[in-house]
Amino acid sequence: MPVKIKAVILAGGKGTRLYPITKEIPKPLLPVKRKPIINYLVDLFLKFSIRDIFVLINKEFSEDFKWWKKRYYPKNKIIFVKEQKPLGTWGGVALIKKQLQNSYFYLTNGDELKEIDLKEMFEFHIKKQVLATIALVKVPNPQDYGVAVLKGDLIENFIEKPKNPPSNYISSGLYLFSPKILDYHRGLKFQMVERDVFPKLTKNKQLGGFKIQGRWVDCGTWQRYENALKIWN
Repeated sequence: MPVKIKAVILAGGKGTRLYPITKEIPKPLLPVKRKPIINYLVDLFLKFSIRDIFVLINKEFSEDFKWWKKRYYPKNKIIFVKEQKPLGTWGGVALIKKQLQNSYFYLTNGDELKEIDLKEMFEFHIKKQVLATIALVKVPNPQDYGVAVLKGDLIENFIEKPKNPPSNYISSGLYLFSPKILDYHRGLKFQMVERDVFPKLTKNKQLGGFKIQGRWVDCGTWQRYENALKIWN
């Protein structure tokens, strides 16, 4: 990477769609091919020389994540940030706002498997001169997700689970932000980046849509998790 970039993994959700197992094990620590889901994300960032990794976690699973790091990444710089209450996909960023100032950073959901060229995504982001870029993935069933409405390489709107999708491109749950995105943060309270930030960016033509070529698998429900176990290798 041409500049120093940081990464944030969202791992504080309750994983209600995978109850009851996620009452005992946080979703990002569930295994796929005998390796926790979160490992694939950490390895992706390390592959592209992103060494400063923050993981936002639920305070109830603090010990589980400490054990995970000790086992898999004892020498890597992975910083856990405890959320005392649910803060959504954007609110918890307030806890590390100081560390992210003046930095580009990736933000990713912690329950998906992804193969993405992060260097290519960064170059796209810089070329388009936007505040945020969403990695978009093409799926056969876009009606089950939020669908991106594109105009060229910019995202104009998201339509949640449309009956007649305008395209097959959905958010992969991976975002790249420029430093000034923190001006859009409203402090330590529940916020969703998809609902509270992206609509503002689309109005200002500041949201890029980067179409990825690699694989992507959602593990958020029992059916999707079972599918991941079958197809990922």
